[in-house]
Amino acid sequence: MRDIDAGLQAHLDTGATTLARAWIVRRRDGVVLGFTDHDKALAVDGVSCEAATGMDASALESSTGLSVDNAQAVGALSSVGITDLDVETGKFDGADVWHWVVNWQDVTQKTLQFRGSLGEIRRGAGAFEAELRGLSEVLNRPVGRSYLRQCDRVLGDGKCGFDINAAGFVVEAVVDVSSGRRVIELKDIAGFEDQWFLHGKLVWLTGANAGAEGLVRVDDLRGNVRVIELWQETRFAIENGDQLRIHAGCDKAGASCKEKFFNYANFRGFPHMPGEDWSVSYPISGADMDGGSREV
Repeated sequence: MRDIDAGLQAHLDTGATTLARAWIVRRRDGVVLGFTDHDKALAVDGVSCEAATGMDASALESSTGLSVDNAQAVGALSSVGITDLDVETGKFDGADVWHWVVNWQDVTQKTLQFRGSLGEIRRGAGAFEAELRGLSEVLNRPVGRSYLRQCDRVLGDGKCGFDINAAGFVVEAVVDVSSGRRVIELKDIAGFEDQWFLHGKLVWLTGANAGAEGLVRVDDLRGNVRVIELWQETRFAIENGDQLRIHAGCDKAGASCKEKFFNYANFRGFPHMPGEDWSVSYPISGADMDGGSREV
């Protein structure tokens, strides 16, 4: 049974209500935003919820079991609240969400309608539609590791432990020549080997794409010019002079972890795992079949 504030229950019992909905969103970068369908801003749970944001939500389905609560939030892409670039760059992916029903005449009278996170976000025609996932959604996440020859971690995450901002593994530069929205040329990067940034992360610091990130598909050193190609085109055109930060890339191989990042103690792959051909092999006269280590 849902726990309803006593003051709000008394208000509901009057039969003539002044109710509004409020949404509080906390992104993973710590930014907190508030929205309401009321015609004036409301201060709910210590957060200013802006009015006239075009935010709305479908009916919530909740249960007493472990099934996932289902709902959707829809709204307009507003420069005040949620922008197209914010959605495009994934700033709202996995954000925490609180959905309140409040008495707009007395915001202390409120009840929590939904608590969860944002799931899949679709956008288009100046609007967005986001899936709301309940707290029990985490029970559907796979637990455990995958046995792969290559490392299964992302460079710099908690289990990798490498500092991607360490000297020699990150550099800031300025676009010298731009070719469309995917290929750029950089001249002010010296002291880095060819393909040093292959598979690395690129972050735009200035320009129309500021705040967006991309992954490096090609890192080709041609004399004193480094040609960078991204896996995906940027949202907006790249201009000459745009500033960026680029991090060294990892191909997830054990040799790279040992020789490039000096982080082999945290390598999460299994490079000597036998393949299918080994599992169906048979003894051969004269071959080394002592069952010893496969590492050379």
